[in-house]
Amino acid sequence: MAYTETDMPASAPGRVETATYSGPDRRAFGLRRDEGYWRKRAIRRGAIFTTSLTFATLWALFSLWLSLPWLSDLGELSHPAIALTVLTFIAYVPGFMNAFLLSTLALRPQALKEDPEHWPALSILVAAYNEEALIANTLENLGGLAYPGVVEVIVIDDGSKDATFANADACQHFFAGNPDYTLRVERMKRNSGKAKALNHGLEIASHQLIVTIDADTLLEPGSLSSMVAHLYASPAQTAAIAGAILLANPMESWATRAQQWDYFHGISAVKRMQGIFNGTLVAQGAFSLYRRDALEQAGGWPDTVGEDIVLTWSFLRRGYLVRHAEDAIAWTHAPETWGELSRQRKRWARGMIEALAIHKSLLAKPRLSTLFIYWNLMFISIDLAFTLAFIPGLLLAVLGIYWLAGPITLLVLPLAALWNIVIFRIQSRMLKRNEIKMKKSFAGFVLFAFIYPFIMQPVSVWGYASELFGRKKEWH
Repeated sequence: MAYTETDMPASAPGRVETATYSGPDRRAFGLRRDEGYWRKRAIRRGAIFTTSLTFATLWALFSLWLSLPWLSDLGELSHPAIALTVLTFIAYVPGFMNAFLLSTLALRPQALKEDPEHWPALSILVAAYNEEALIANTLENLGGLAYPGVVEVIVIDDGSKDATFANADACQHFFAGNPDYTLRVERMKRNSGKAKALNHGLEIASHQLIVTIDADTLLEPGSLSSMVAHLYASPAQTAAIAGAILLANPMESWATRAQQWDYFHGISAVKRMQGIFNGTLVAQGAFSLYRRDALEQAGGWPDTVGEDIVLTWSFLRRGYLVRHAEDAIAWTHAPETWGELSRQRKRWARGMIEALAIHKSLLAKPRLSTLFIYWNLMFISIDLAFTLAFIPGLLLAVLGIYWLAGPITLLVLPLAALWNIVIFRIQSRMLKRNEIKMKKSFAGFVLFAFIYPFIMQPVSVWGYASELFGRKKEWH
């Protein structure tokens, strides 16, 4: 049986969810390709998935075979079940993930992208809370973009305690020179959270295509056009396109130097991989394009810590597709201290737990992208094993005791090095094609590769625990 661009037909909704989780609305802006075109792309995508899955599985089995003596020794020291669990999540599963990622990036198909004959109007929502220092730069950037259609920018000041509203309202002159561009500034009576601010913006937005950016984010000149071109060439049931996020302040501190490579390599590689299979798991609020009808069917942004990931999974649960525009570049200001970064990544970890709890039925969806839901689920165990077993194991290894950090864990390194080389070449070529220059920190890469995980993975465990134990949720 040949499947369409959805990979496989969506499973029938349960009785309780029938009213809420109906199928996607297929009346969408975009090209109208015949069934044969999408069938060929589905076959190509299925072949990439099968090849990558086979390679990753064989690598994991090879790692298991090599580690049998180590597994036996560790089992005698503790318990066979404990030994197998620890090695699974510090060696076998990370090796599988690296192998799958490497294969998928190497075999990736050409991106879907085509300029429309008539460029649709856009409503850009900018939710802001205490952003007086950066909001004017963001609006000046938006006012100077050369998008060839109508653009409505709506700033929603979420009850800021500083001069965010006044500074935003004073930016009308940035839009005065273009009759197709308008700026509207709204003020919420009190701080209600990012989700409510965005939903208020959605209520008053005039157009059918909605873009969100953060109040500290700057867009490359062609980013809006690129985003729309990706949507135009995508299947009709595409609900959202996630943009590509890079750092605007990479040289501010050692924390930002490391984050630069996290965005340029890690996050970019994963989004490219997920986008190939129409299952991008986060259409991030920092820069994404949404179809208004899909947003309204999902009930807008949920009032959660990770509103963007929960919303994206809501699209996937309804049978929509979510894709990635790798050349639609937005520059965001990353946290500049390790404490701020830890709080951000803690929120991200909590958001993933929220999404899994709310949309756990996605684990049973017969689609290729379901693998990535399990992938996220595995990160909980990987982070726990890394924090509670591998880090103590490294301390023991320094003393010459190789119980938990042995030679087999080094098998993860060659694959990790290879996919980092591949994604570096892919990203560098993308920047060159778009004539974008980015200053890179080699020292930051060393920090990202060898130190960063020892900080971020325990922080993720902290985030998981905070969500499980119901800690207070805040928007900083």
